Amino acid sequence: MYYEAVDILKGMIAIPSFSREEKEVADFLENKWKQAGQKVFRRGNNLWMIAGNLVDPSKPTLLLNSHIDTVKPVSAWTRDPFTPEVDEEDRLYGLGSNDAGASVVSLYGAFTSLSRQEQPYNLIFLASCEEEVSGKGGIESVLPYLPPVDFAIVGEPTGMQPAVAEKGLMVLDCTAVGKAGHAARNEGVNAIYEALSDIEWFRSYVFPEQSDFLGPVKMSVTMINAGTQHNVVPDKCTFVVDVRTNEFYTNERLYEAICQQVKCEVKARSFRLNSSSLPLDHPFLQRTAMMDLKPFGSPTLSDQALMPFPSVKIGPGQSSRSHTADEYIGLMEIREAIQLYVTLLNQLKF
Repeated sequence: MYYEAVDILKGMIAIPSFSREEKEVADFLENKWKQAGQKVFRRGNNLWMIAGNLVDPSKPTLLLNSHIDTVKPVSAWTRDPFTPEVDEEDRLYGLGSNDAGASVVSLYGAFTSLSRQEQPYNLIFLASCEEEVSGKGGIESVLPYLPPVDFAIVGEPTGMQPAVAEKGLMVLDCTAVGKAGHAARNEGVNAIYEALSDIEWFRSYVFPEQSDFLGPVKMSVTMINAGTQHNVVPDKCTFVVDVRTNEFYTNERLYEAICQQVKCEVKARSFRLNSSSLPLDHPFLQRTAMMDLKPFGSPTLSDQALMPFPSVKIGPGQSSRSHTADEYIGLMEIREAIQLYVTLLNQLKF
């Protein structure tokens, strides 16, 4: 399984698979897995398979998921990002090797191993697309076609430590309104000044519910725009707020609370990307604790945000390598990930 995983990952690296442009790599994976005797289901560029091709309604369902898309390479690459290369330290370089191709092939290896004997759960492996852009053509479009999922393993680079909580995301477009006037005279209402108190509130306010793993809700004003020329008092000031939520607040609840505190007009671009968390007494986390794996909270977003069921993020590689030049995965990280997934999931009851 290890050698097959490395071979498949090299093939994935060699095929550009930017978000919403994953067709060629999805074709490659579908052919590879069908050649291995798997029955592969497909919707768009999302691929999935079911252990034994059967679902027992009396059993819970476990989903193994990771994504096949990548971001575009940054300009600082010193290697060809689409040429898989292994160095003398057994590091496999290439775009998407760490985020999240290694998780895809490791979870597939675990899926094939776990499928060889009956498990106390239905097992589904899903390689999804559009994760890097939280696209609606990704996992969100597939879930209605799967049996109800009771628990999910999300493959992302965490050093095979369990991320038991993940911050959500909500982007706000805010508009402060004033009245235009000549800058040389004492007239008009400056929309920039009207916005200042709200911007200060976003900068300094701390919501009371704070997470042991994710900390407080974080709000950052990241863009601002106002004015047409130097001698006109602006009648409108717009700014954007990046809101990272913890598990104590849904995006809808947080939005309502924010609207009650600020005087500007606030519009949320989406409520889709909510925070998630898994109780530490979950059977899967009890197994990770027995193996001395350390739970932590993840500040980065993944498809967990679109999963309306319990999930944990755990996979080979390191988050610090993601989206960087000369991205790589250690070959031993893949071997160890397959073994650890199987150990953690074999005969798991949840």
